[in-house]
Amino acid sequence: MRILFCLTPVLFVICGTGKTLAQDTLELSRQECEAIFLKENLLLIAEKLEVPKAEAAVQQARLWPNPNFTLDQVNLWATKGQTGGQEAVPPLFGNFGRNQQFGFEVQQLIQTARKRSRLVALEQVNAGKAALGFDELLRNLKVELRKNLTNLQYLQLKEEIYARQAASVSQLMKAYQAQADQGYISRSEVIRLRALELEISRNISEIVRQNNEAQKELKLWLRLPPATRIRLKDTGFVRNIDSLRRYTVAEIAEQARLSRPDLRIAELGETHASRLIDYEKARRVPDLALKGTYDRNGNTMLNFFGFGVTMDLPLFDRNQGNIRQAQIQADQSRKLAEYKSSEVENEVALAYSNLLNALQLASKTDSDYEAALDEMLLAHTRNFINRNMSMLEFLDFMNAYLENKQIILEARKSVNDHVEELNYCIGRDLL
Repeated sequence: MRILFCLTPVLFVICGTGKTLAQDTLELSRQECEAIFLKENLLLIAEKLEVPKAEAAVQQARLWPNPNFTLDQVNLWATKGQTGGQEAVPPLFGNFGRNQQFGFEVQQLIQTARKRSRLVALEQVNAGKAALGFDELLRNLKVELRKNLTNLQYLQLKEEIYARQAASVSQLMKAYQAQADQGYISRSEVIRLRALELEISRNISEIVRQNNEAQKELKLWLRLPPATRIRLKDTGFVRNIDSLRRYTVAEIAEQARLSRPDLRIAELGETHASRLIDYEKARRVPDLALKGTYDRNGNTMLNFFGFGVTMDLPLFDRNQGNIRQAQIQADQSRKLAEYKSSEVENEVALAYSNLLNALQLASKTDSDYEAALDEMLLAHTRNFINRNMSMLEFLDFMNAYLENKQIILEARKSVNDHVEELNYCIGRDLL
């Protein structure tokens, strides 16, 4: 009966939580949260639009320049003083063009030295960088989302531990209060239980506050209504990383070099600079403009047709400055790519080392140790109810129990966070 007395508050808390879930809370798994995130996150949606923007720039670069049309030398009327009352110039058709002069010109720019194809190649690199920019934003947001999910799971599990203990202590205090009222025990023991209850309530209040902060960020990222309450399923908090043993640090670093979007963007910077040099060198060659001209009554011929070509003479400006600037940019991009490659290797090594360190601590707080703690809690509670243990001993054990439970949760949270950190450094989900 005493064991049932101790477990009843726990059942009450669980039943009450289930009711809340049915009324107010959206219960999701980590995978379901990621699916909503990929579909609804506004930052991802906005960044994804950069890809068609860059593709449109490639399309624009492929287009030929429009021809140019000029109409000039038009006299809108001719006076009798100018023509002597005679038909100096016959109409072109009908009455149009009688005693009138006008001319028009059509001009088409012809880009030389493969400028158009070189510009297309340059914009294609920009399109590739835009696609990788989306991947890089996704990589950054995903690791933040997953850490937020881990933190929320941690807070939920922590709140459950404290809530169960709060219910048990509250029930114990009521029983001790009744015995103190009858004079069987000292009121100081009731006061000590009351102090423990208040301490646990204060901790629960702080956990709820942190939970609300995590909820706010998560709802913003998932584009959920502010009134929604998210309840994460416990699955996924304890990570299985047996596959880590199959890889060495060198192999993980090599996968990072192939997968990291920021490294590939840096490498594309070299390609962009190289193609920019080609384009700027092509701009040294002057473009040609082909011209076709018609002039009516402005020359020795009544209807004059003429053809020509125009081009700049590269006497002073041979695009020297832009070529030099592109060459410097190529050297700069090469150095930045080398730096990024070295940075990736060091990030992978650090993340791998941190994960091993977190695993070492987590191995000391396995499920057997947690089960032993729970069994000891039941045993100490029975001994306390049966007056086989003093109040001070019970309170010391309760504090130690809560601290160890928190250490276990923090160890698992640390492993989870460092797994995501390693995946982030690699650029894909290796674990």
